[in-house]
Amino acid sequence: MLSPTPLSFFCALLLCLPFALIISITTPSSTVTPAISDDSPQNPLKLLASRTKPTRELRSPPPPPLPEDDESLFRLASRVHSRLPLSEPKKIAFLFLTVKPLPFAPLWELFFNKTPANLFNVYVHADPSYPYDPPFSGFFARRFIPSKPTSRFTPTLISAARRLLAHALLHDPSNYMFALLSESCVPLHSFNFTYATLTRSRKSFIEILKNEVGSFDRWAARGLEAMLPEVTLEDFRIGSQFWVLTRRHARLVVGDRRIWPKFDQTCVVLETCYPEENYFPTLLHMRDPRGSVPATLTHVDWSGSFDGHPRMYEAADVGPELILGLRKERPRYGDDGINGSDSSVTHRHDPFLFARKFAPETVESLLSLANDVILKD
Repeated sequence: MLSPTPLSFFCALLLCLPFALIISITTPSSTVTPAISDDSPQNPLKLLASRTKPTRELRSPPPPPLPEDDESLFRLASRVHSRLPLSEPKKIAFLFLTVKPLPFAPLWELFFNKTPANLFNVYVHADPSYPYDPPFSGFFARRFIPSKPTSRFTPTLISAARRLLAHALLHDPSNYMFALLSESCVPLHSFNFTYATLTRSRKSFIEILKNEVGSFDRWAARGLEAMLPEVTLEDFRIGSQFWVLTRRHARLVVGDRRIWPKFDQTCVVLETCYPEENYFPTLLHMRDPRGSVPATLTHVDWSGSFDGHPRMYEAADVGPELILGLRKERPRYGDDGINGSDSSVTHRHDPFLFARKFAPETVESLLSLANDVILKD
């Protein structure tokens, strides 16, 4: 047996030294050290908390992608909870349905400017067949949902609006009211005024008109019996395609499978085919006639209509008098026996919150009025 040499003994000491250090560190000391208060800057727990950043592994995994086909998307959205989270404020979902660039994006950016992000969401359905040049930028750059082509005289505009509702429902459980807008819409009031008006309402705002001129022709536009038996002429309604719906009604729209197939048909008479102005008021009249204020909060002037389009305001029309005049006008309330003759409706004077149609060239004139007129209440 070999006797240990001084060199081997020295190496053994080096190998044992780390274990000795570990034992000495982990062994409780018999000396009493002064306690460190929670408020002391020397508190090691506070120092650690201040230096430690949350690890990415603790984050929740991203949600699964939403279905690409409308039927699955609508079915999923119709199952979301109708009640809002108690810990979050109500939000307004602004739904922009556009087939062109948003010429009034600068005005809307001023509208949303300095507004807490937990009070609203913005969603944009942009027709992908349109060459957006320049593309959307600034505030609207990342607000898009997967979109599909739309065209007049077809149910594609209804599908686009339902798509916006579905994405807004699935995106944020705090979305309380859902306002549909177009690229030619502008605000008539500040965000604070708009928010207060909508969040204190428990009803939707949607124009629901009965026995309007041309009702039969619109009802029969797909064929004399195409809407039967689900939608009779008695149940058929007309109204503005621009509305504000409650969360409950948004779920009702995306979950509808009864009368949607009737409107999702090709019209045989295009001159009287405006499905986006008939589907929503007809559905809410049939399913929840007392759940809506039968009026739109988007002002439009039909006195100078042409080819199914309302009056277009030009730059020469824009001034303080126009904006203040539009604010003072009273919406037209539905003359339905269930809704319009109700005393709670006939004595209402809800404010118009938005207006259309404004020509793109009016943007500079509107911006010049923004701070002193449009956004001043």
